[in-house]
Amino acid sequence: MNPPLATPTTVHAGVQATGVRENSTGRRAVGTTLGSALVAAVAYIDPGNFATNVSAGAQYGTMLVWVVVGASAVGMLVQYLSAKLGLVTGRSLPEQCKQHLSRPARIGLWLQAELVVVMTDLAEIVGGAIALNLLFGVPLLPGALIMVVAAFVILALHIRGRDAFRPVVYVCFAVVAAGFLYQAFLADLGGAELASGFQPRLEGTDSAYLAAGIVGATVMPHVVYLHSHLTKGEALISRRSMPRLIRITRREIVGAMLLAATVNISIMLAATVLAPTDTLEGAHAGFADLTGELSSWVFASALLASSLASTCVGVYSGQTIMAGFLHRSVSLRVRRAISVLPSLVILAIGVDPTAALVLSQVVLSFGIPFALAPLIWFTSRRAVMGESRNRMSTVVVATIVLGAVVALNVFLLGTLFLG
Repeated sequence: MNPPLATPTTVHAGVQATGVRENSTGRRAVGTTLGSALVAAVAYIDPGNFATNVSAGAQYGTMLVWVVVGASAVGMLVQYLSAKLGLVTGRSLPEQCKQHLSRPARIGLWLQAELVVVMTDLAEIVGGAIALNLLFGVPLLPGALIMVVAAFVILALHIRGRDAFRPVVYVCFAVVAAGFLYQAFLADLGGAELASGFQPRLEGTDSAYLAAGIVGATVMPHVVYLHSHLTKGEALISRRSMPRLIRITRREIVGAMLLAATVNISIMLAATVLAPTDTLEGAHAGFADLTGELSSWVFASALLASSLASTCVGVYSGQTIMAGFLHRSVSLRVRRAISVLPSLVILAIGVDPTAALVLSQVVLSFGIPFALAPLIWFTSRRAVMGESRNRMSTVVVATIVLGAVVALNVFLLGTLFLG
């Protein structure tokens, strides 16, 4: 029989039992929820975002900036709902699925979520291997093995505690942000050209394909599961402080997502100086020719930092998903060894790395509705959320977002498979 649903009162009692004291201002909660928002934001600047934003900037200039803005707005809403679910109920999204869904539905959601984790690892490891090849000439397969070793090192840091895990993520995020703000500065775009990018428009099927790819690479299903886990045990919860804590969390998520959006826009702006290219290697060579060797080195370094940071998030997401859906755990080292095998096999048999990145994004696009639909449902139910359930306006907007994401992903898949 399933355990009873956690309420704000029972969660609060659990927090008090651990020796953590609540205060009326929620000061500690501010710091911890901000950290969770920044960890989630890392997923919005992974190698998949590099590939889509570089291609968009090189082929269409600033025309698709508005798509990045729109996708980031969707991310703000989705991550807010995920964080709120963990804060109010003390359970993650996978745990809520186990609590409320039938066994077949739960097992099906778990299997697709595990596939999401594998494809996420594929993007991060392949992206890191490309970065090592660009920086140091390391062949792709050995580079992927180096990324695997790095993942195990990060895993060891996590085993010893998240205090070591999170700073790795924050430093990598800062490197990516600094690198592409520098790249965007070198592009030296005029104000009128930049402003035109915020005007919604498309030019033909190819630009629509890239727009769908940008959205698909931005709303990452694994971090939807993860964010609810990150917030569930970190907030100081009581009925009196919950509304304030939710407002604080919303502001911090908006801030973190704005940072991620700024980085993604900077990637696109930096690529406007390039000749049309659809590979990261081509972008690297273009930066070297047009803006100097330092610029190309910054690009590759930012790609490596993005891969490492996203790997950190992937390590944590996989365990969150299994523990939540099944209430079982496997050694993190064993999980990691299994989840990276597809990446190594793909590179070992000589698959083009950029094609592998595209494959990972296509598979991830299937996982988005399976994360968003239950998230909207749970956060809208009084039985789950109490007085913190979604307002009707939030439900309407979230449902429209879900439909739009599904439509864009259907278009993306149709374009890939039907031409």
